[in-house]
Amino acid sequence: MSFIVRFSWQNLWHRPGRSAALLLFAAFFAAAVFGGTILISSMQRGMQVLESRLGADVVVMPASARTQFNINSVLLQGTPGYFYMDAAVMDQVAAINGVEKLSPQLFLASMTADCCSASLQIVGFDPATDFVIQPWIKETYDGKIEDGDIVTGCNVRFTEDRKLKFFDVECRVVAQLAKTGSNLDNAVYANADTVRRLIASSQARGMNQYNSFDPDKVVSTILVKVKEGYDIEKVRDDIKVHVRHIKAVAAKNLISDISTGLTGLADMIGLFIGIIWALCVVIMMIVFTMVMNERKREFAVLRVLGTSRRMLAGLVVGEALLLNLVGGVIGILMAGLVTSLFTNAISLLLGVPFLLPKISAIALLAGGTLLTSVLTGGIISAFVAYHISSLDTSLILREGE
Repeated sequence: MSFIVRFSWQNLWHRPGRSAALLLFAAFFAAAVFGGTILISSMQRGMQVLESRLGADVVVMPASARTQFNINSVLLQGTPGYFYMDAAVMDQVAAINGVEKLSPQLFLASMTADCCSASLQIVGFDPATDFVIQPWIKETYDGKIEDGDIVTGCNVRFTEDRKLKFFDVECRVVAQLAKTGSNLDNAVYANADTVRRLIASSQARGMNQYNSFDPDKVVSTILVKVKEGYDIEKVRDDIKVHVRHIKAVAAKNLISDISTGLTGLADMIGLFIGIIWALCVVIMMIVFTMVMNERKREFAVLRVLGTSRRMLAGLVVGEALLLNLVGGVIGILMAGLVTSLFTNAISLLLGVPFLLPKISAIALLAGGTLLTSVLTGGIISAFVAYHISSLDTSLILREGE
């Protein structure tokens, strides 16, 4: 076995042009399979985290919000946007049969100007009623969110003294949340009183399109938890019938819009991987056949020198295994490097939550990809080697005479 490995390596080393071409091909195959599978896994994981972050059964918002903003992006992915409705709507929603509990949220989008440290989505919640944001915050911070305190997404940068300023109001960063793979990683969370203060300051500076609103008398959305045994769609319809000038949406429908697009995108990537794999198999078969035909005289000489058919096949397969092993490692490393460096760019490009799998899952996926690459090359080369080794040695040596 050591002789086969050593001979195969020497043979590859002395044919750098051909070896480099085959190596690049193997790397491309591994990169396509590994990179494509990472994309699908990351989108699925990002979607799972996003679903867990929503936490409500029904979301109530102003009727005008749908026409002004992409609601899915604002509510689920933290894309900057803000809208308001009368806080009195909360009493009307609470009176609907089947509503177990509800909690308001206040939105404000900061600006990249002298007034603000960064352009971010600011989300205010009521600590007394919230059942969505606080469980998420407690994963990293178990303290109380006081007035002036903020909790940031994992991508938000702040000063060494943990300060951020919005509309001339300085806030303290008390915690940073775990990654979600969506624009929620670029959002800021605070209690409702803090956000009301920020809204009032933005109005005073003429930087809020809703200057006529009293921050103490408005909310942006109302998150509704439906009682056990009640139909969510029925409760949502009752809210729409009995409460005017609002839009009520079942949370699962918000998720399903993204999920449908995600499924279609994942199917396309999966199809791409399948096509790449099939093309690679066909091209590898053709390339190996051409290379083996060029080396027929070399194989014939080895047979004359006493090399058995079995050992000859082992030499050919050994070269293919080495090429696919090294090329597979290169392809996996390159695909891994690209996805890790450009995670945010990929998420923006695809328009879906994108959260890389855990290291253990990535390692398992890399191992599976490498094994697939090596076995594919090995099987194809073995088939070609068997065909070449079965040819008549004397006829090969007489060719060209």
